Amino acid sequence: MADALDTGIAGRLAAIRQRVASAAIRSGRSPEAVRLVAVSKTFGPEAVRAAHAAGQLDFGENRVQEGLAKQAATADLPLRWHLIGHLQSNKANKVPGVFASVESVDSIDLLERLSRAAAQGRRPLSVLIQVDLAHEATKSGLDEALLRPLLARAAELPGVRVDGLMLLPPFADDVEQVRPWFRRLRTLRDTLLAEGVPEAQLRELSMGMSHDFEVAIEEGATIVRVGSAIFGAR
Repeated sequence: MADALDTGIAGRLAAIRQRVASAAIRSGRSPEAVRLVAVSKTFGPEAVRAAHAAGQLDFGENRVQEGLAKQAATADLPLRWHLIGHLQSNKANKVPGVFASVESVDSIDLLERLSRAAAQGRRPLSVLIQVDLAHEATKSGLDEALLRPLLARAAELPGVRVDGLMLLPPFADDVEQVRPWFRRLRTLRDTLLAEGVPEAQLRELSMGMSHDFEVAIEEGATIVRVGSAIFGAR
C-alpha cells in the first residue's frame, strides 16, 4: 500500500514539475523561478513523506493546528511549511518559528500581531499579503485600496518581512476566465513598483492552484500552490 502511495505521488509530482517548467519557459523565465508548494491539507504525514521522498521540500497547510500536528509527525525531515489559509488573529503567536511563511496576511492588525510574536526570533517571518480583488463573500483578503498603507506599516515592523502578494481568484472551469485575475495582480504589483514600493516587498506572486497554475505562471506567478493534482482528490 505504501509503495503504491509513493509511486502515485512521485509520478504526479514529476508530471506537475514538467508542466511548471513548460509554463515558465513559455513566459520567458527559468523553471527555477517558480516554487512549487505542495498543499497537503487533509492528507496525512505518510503522503507528506512520499512527496518528500520524491524531492518535494515546500508544503502548504490551511490550518495552524493541522499543520503543527503534521510538522511534529515529520520532524525528522527538512521541510519548509507555508501557512496558506486564513489565520485568525488569536493564533498569530503559534506561527513564528514553525512556519517558514504566512501567505494569507490580510490586515495591519494581523501583521502587527505576527511581528510581536516573531520579534524574539533570529530572523523576520516571511509573509505575503493576500489581496482581495474579486470581493467574494467566501474568501478573505485585503482590499486593494488598503495595500499601500499596509506595506508602509510593514516596513516599520521588526518581526515580519513582506515578500510579495497572494491571490485566490474566483474559480472557473475555463482557466482562460481566471487569467485576467492573475494579470490584474501582476499589474498591481508593477504599479506599486513604479510608485516606489521596494522591490524586495513585491518579489513574490503566489497565485495558481491545481487546475490553473500554468496560466498563473504565464502571468507571472513565482509560487504555485498545488494539492489535488499531487495528492489526489479530497
